[in-house]
Amino acid sequence: MTDFVNALWWCPAWDITAGHRRPAAVTGPRKLNHVGQVAAEPRWLSDAEQQTWRGFLAVNQLLFEALDRQLQADANMPHGYYILLAMLSEAPGRAMRMSELAEITQSSQSRVSHAVSRLEEAGWVRREKVPNDRRGNLAVLTDEGYEVVVRTAPGHVAAVRANLFDLLSPDQIQQLSEICAAVLDKLDPEGRLRLTRAARVASGYLK
Repeated sequence: MTDFVNALWWCPAWDITAGHRRPAAVTGPRKLNHVGQVAAEPRWLSDAEQQTWRGFLAVNQLLFEALDRQLQADANMPHGYYILLAMLSEAPGRAMRMSELAEITQSSQSRVSHAVSRLEEAGWVRREKVPNDRRGNLAVLTDEGYEVVVRTAPGHVAAVRANLFDLLSPDQIQQLSEICAAVLDKLDPEGRLRLTRAARVASGYLK
């Protein structure tokens, strides 16, 4: 379970102190690129940018660790599994193609298939064939799985509030929304990812 969660939602254990600051000056000839021109100087992070980058990485990792601990304690499942159940609970007919779940979680279909197998063992999900598509497979949330989501959601929302939104003022929450929108406009301008589209709808902004 832990590998799946790491792959989907946790920040890797990067060395966040390396690779972004301007290194100490070195003597010797300047490096040339492949056409013999002087290589451009990298845009090293300023001290303020470096501090912000490190803070972002730390918050990203620690926030999802806190959410994972809450879900493990309350429902004996990792955060990644809860996300799958929650997505299914909101889908028409409580069913989604396995490929759609892989897209949402930005994971391989084999990882999602493994997770769904574990959820099947718990009786929370079942698989069905897509009508008129011999190769397509659906993950369907069972009634028991839906009850698990209903029981688990209040504690999960409370953890999200306690570890994020309750720490911010309304203005800061608006700023965070705008920051996310600006980065998403760069990384996913066409709204290929379902989560990007959901974020834009929730904020009242559609590109």
